[in-house]
Amino acid sequence: MTAKEIINKYIQFFEQRGHIMIQNSSLVPLNDPTTLFTSSGMQPLVPYLLGETHPQGSRLVNVQNCFRAQDIDEVGDNRHTTFFRMLGNWSLGDYFKTDQIPWFFEFLTRELNIDPKKLYVTVFKGFEDLELDHEAESIWEGLFESSGIDSRSHISYYGAEKNWWSRSGTPDKMPAGEPGGPSTEVFYDFGENLRIHEQSKFADENCHPNCDCGRFIEIGNSVFMAYKKQEDGRLAPLSKPNVDFGGGLERLLMAIENQQDVFRTSLFSPIISTIENVTAKKYEANSREMRIVLDHMLASVFITADGVIPSNKEQGYVLRRFLRRGFDNFYALGGESIVEVLDRIVDQYKVTDEKLLERYEHIKNTILEEDQKYRNTLREAKRFIAKKYKKIGDELLGVTEISADDAFILYTTHGLSPTQIKSLGYTFDLQAFATKMEEHSKNSRTASAGKFKGGLADHSEKTIMGHTATHLMHQAIRDILGDEVHQTGSNITSERVRFDFNFDRKLTDEEIKKIETIVNEKINENLPVHFEILPIEEAKKIGAIGLFEDKYAKDVKVYFIGGSNPYSKTHKRGQKDAVYSIEFCGGPHVDFTGILKEFKILKEESLGKSNRRIYATVA
Repeated sequence: MTAKEIINKYIQFFEQRGHIMIQNSSLVPLNDPTTLFTSSGMQPLVPYLLGETHPQGSRLVNVQNCFRAQDIDEVGDNRHTTFFRMLGNWSLGDYFKTDQIPWFFEFLTRELNIDPKKLYVTVFKGFEDLELDHEAESIWEGLFESSGIDSRSHISYYGAEKNWWSRSGTPDKMPAGEPGGPSTEVFYDFGENLRIHEQSKFADENCHPNCDCGRFIEIGNSVFMAYKKQEDGRLAPLSKPNVDFGGGLERLLMAIENQQDVFRTSLFSPIISTIENVTAKKYEANSREMRIVLDHMLASVFITADGVIPSNKEQGYVLRRFLRRGFDNFYALGGESIVEVLDRIVDQYKVTDEKLLERYEHIKNTILEEDQKYRNTLREAKRFIAKKYKKIGDELLGVTEISADDAFILYTTHGLSPTQIKSLGYTFDLQAFATKMEEHSKNSRTASAGKFKGGLADHSEKTIMGHTATHLMHQAIRDILGDEVHQTGSNITSERVRFDFNFDRKLTDEEIKKIETIVNEKINENLPVHFEILPIEEAKKIGAIGLFEDKYAKDVKVYFIGGSNPYSKTHKRGQKDAVYSIEFCGGPHVDFTGILKEFKILKEESLGKSNRRIYATVA
């Protein structure tokens, strides 16, 4: 069974049960300043899980491309990847445990034909005043018993550290107003004779689903958001609890093929074979290096496809880091050109991600350009050391000890990690280097340092004001520069608004002032703000604008600033409440523009060819 077939079966299974398929969101989140990348299927849905009305209804399903940079140090074993696809289904105040748990069991055992004897599950055992999840326990007992399996040996119980979800962690860490609830996870068992990994911290314990030894692998997790933290610290039941399910596509493929090594599944093995061919090395003797090359190049292909360019900031920094770490391992294997590996990655994913074919020349050229820059960086680093230590030529022969100061210069000026410095043949005092790194981190730490923890979309008052200001600015820019101008991205925090748009020159001071003036005029007019859920064709008919190249579903949420939908039945012909802005958006927004008080543009800058960026604030 191919990855594409698994996706099709999953979507069809839940569509038959009343779910609407929603589009895969970009790896670069829109209007979520708390994270650099989309790291789970639920991340783009946080506003709806918190109460916003979703235009597609209360039953949703999709497959979401995800990237987790924090997993970089795990890559190299048999099962961790930083890029993956997550199958997800959601109930927004609709069905709950009695539907979700049997549905997923049915999907695994009937649709994917996985032996139920291979499935093991975990249940929330309680925390302080919260009882064991008896309902989930009872459902699993019935499902296993009906399959002729002794449920006692297939159900394990864990506390809030493992089987509880909230954005803040365990129940005691949740602030007032935060939703959360217990979860139940499903694991696939590769067999009791599987060798325990020596590096597992549980190697001396009896094997269990969460022991992380390699025998069991998690393939699905259902979160039941059933509570809300109160001001007095209690957890009160939600009147309409939600279901949030996520299952890793690559891990489901491991289970279907009973293949303990994800890099040996039918999805990844052709890419591994290509790496073997271009390096003339065997996977068995070089598995860690080849796994890193595959994972990092795969992640880089998808990140580049979503518009990220290697740089020294935010997403661009992560992309550069991944590419260079991938290049290091590729060079160490004896590889010269990475092109064949990129070709094979796109060939493997083109069936499920057609945009890779559409953007391949851009992807390939971006990665090859970074490859050349990195090779130049390594040469410059060698020249720096050769000159500093008075050697002739660019090379230092043998392993040469350099000072921690010079190693730190190679890190800060040339962008080389300690591992990359050592790969050039240089040794240095790691403890002294670490001390310098700590001082550097204290002096330069920014808000982006915590962005790898996963998206928790900000809905503070100032951020909501920023969302509305962005709509006003978007339309004002089009008023001044023309309707061919459109948004290409944005990032909104409680401190500022960042807005990207297509334009081929620097804005004049007069143009910037006009944009600022128009927005403030609309703020002073105290225009009403409201949304309507409309069919996509109707939204386009009335001129709704949105993020360029973004994909929208059949029904969309459209925000109006300054009036009502001129095509709606309630709109009175000739009424003087002209709409100023009509835009696709998930929200939330203020009710009246006057709440913003004042808008000010801080600066305007270039993002490269035909792309500009504006920074602004609202009072």
